[in-house]
Amino acid sequence: MDREPTLRRKTALSYKTEEKTVMRGYSLSDMAEEGYSFYDAMFVLFQSRIPTEKEEKMLKYEMGVFLEHSMSPSAVGAIGVSAGRPNLPVCVAAAISTFGGVHGPGAAHGYMLNKYLERGCKEGKTVDEMAKTLVDDYMDNGTPVMGMGQPQHIDSDPRAEPIHLRQEELELEGVYLKFQRALEKYFHARRKADGRSYVGVNVVGSGNTALMDIGFSPNAGWCIGSVVRGFSCAAHALYNMKKGRAWGASRNEPMVQMIDLSMIKYVGPKDRIVPKQEERQEYAKKQKEEGEYKQWVI
Repeated sequence: MDREPTLRRKTALSYKTEEKTVMRGYSLSDMAEEGYSFYDAMFVLFQSRIPTEKEEKMLKYEMGVFLEHSMSPSAVGAIGVSAGRPNLPVCVAAAISTFGGVHGPGAAHGYMLNKYLERGCKEGKTVDEMAKTLVDDYMDNGTPVMGMGQPQHIDSDPRAEPIHLRQEELELEGVYLKFQRALEKYFHARRKADGRSYVGVNVVGSGNTALMDIGFSPNAGWCIGSVVRGFSCAAHALYNMKKGRAWGASRNEPMVQMIDLSMIKYVGPKDRIVPKQEERQEYAKKQKEEGEYKQWVI
């Protein structure tokens, strides 16, 4: 098939013919046939390279823990818009549009790190020195340090430190993790010296750090977070379309502040242990045979 365009517009991302779809030079069908994953394809799309196995595992882990977060601005956006019963993509678009300065601020965190690392290079300062400078600059100005604190996980974000540990376990520590670790150390010390309460790192501070150390730009990290949470928000919208009342203003369905966790009553499956990979096949087969999952399908 002739690919010469009538109107010329350049792109370095992809092309397609009647026979194939090619992304960054690789046939997507060939990648799938060779066993490359969705996560591998993300690397090819954003970085034009096939990742190492460890890099693929890091992206898979980060995207997995970021997928769902119960009631958050994005979930509330999906639920609220779905009450008007538009087409499903509208609900998803509204949900991921909530990713801004305080909800999943991946780009802001990344640009903050880059700004101070670049300044450190120009001034001949160490990563440790620049981490302290960053913390002092932000706290002296009363500006929130991106990547620190989570309004619902008051004590500490349970997803954050495990991401750091997984990155170290996979031996993917780079300058960003070193900088982030130093930033956290000085941040905690400064708050303690100021007589303020402990505030831990959040999933953006850890997850975006890992993404940048494996080559993703701040904006790419922001996009990846939005796409991942989009799947979750689609589920929230579908659930509300199926189980909730249209318009959401029935006398039998009182208006509540949905982000207040005390208002949320979980009625899904009870807590259960995640099976080991070697137990997966038998576990999945048994679940399907028992059929309990059918009551939760949305």
